[in-house]
Amino acid sequence: MIAVAILAAGVIVVTSWSRTQPQAPAPMQIAQAGEPVQFAEAQAPAPKQSAPAPKQPPQAQAPKPAQIDRNGVLILIRSALLALDQANKTGNYTVLRDLGSPEFQVNSAARLAEIFAQQRHDNVDLSGVAVIDPQLTLLPQIEGNGMMRMAGFFPSVPTQVNFELAYAPVGGRWRLFALSVSFGQAAPAAPQPPAAAPAAPKANPPDRPAAPKQ
Repeated sequence: MIAVAILAAGVIVVTSWSRTQPQAPAPMQIAQAGEPVQFAEAQAPAPKQSAPAPKQPPQAQAPKPAQIDRNGVLILIRSALLALDQANKTGNYTVLRDLGSPEFQVNSAARLAEIFAQQRHDNVDLSGVAVIDPQLTLLPQIEGNGMMRMAGFFPSVPTQVNFELAYAPVGGRWRLFALSVSFGQAAPAAPQPPAAAPAAPKANPPDRPAAPKQ
C-alpha cells in the first residue's frame, strides 16, 4: 500500500509498506521550505590516477633595465632623500611616509622616527643632494617582482651619502618602497704622519781648565 502526504511548503513525502511483518519505522527526513532536494546519483568508477610528474620550480626572472630617463631618476632620488632630510630636521616623518607605497606606509611615522633616530641625533645634513649629481653604482633595473631598484652615492664633502632605493608601481607612478642611507668618507683619508721622536738632550762639553798666567 502507498500513502501520499502533502505537507506545507509543497513538500511531498511518500511512504510505503507491505503485508510483511512491520518493522520499526526509520526516522523521516523532511526537506524544509526553500531547501533544494538532493538526489544521490550513481557515480562512475573513478579513473586510475597516476602519480603527477614533479613540477619544475619557476625560474626567477632576471632583472632588466628600467625604461626611465635621467631626469626621472634624479627626481625620484632627490625627492626621497630630501623628504628624509626634512623629516630628520623636523622630527615629523608623516610626509616621508605619505610619499611611500602602501607597503611602505605600514611603517607609522613614529616607527620611521625610531629607524632614523641616529641620523637625527647626529644632525646629518642631506640638503647637498639638491645640487650634487649622484653617481650610480646600480643603474635602475626592474626586479622579478616588478620593483625598480637603484643604488649609488653623492660624493659630497666631507661626508659621502650612500643610498639604495626601491620603488613599487602604484597607479601608474613609482612610489617609494624601501629606503637605505649610510655615510662614509668622500675620499680616502691620508694617513697621519708618525709623531716626531723627542730630541735627545745635548751633552755639554766638559769645562776646560784655565791656562796659567805667564
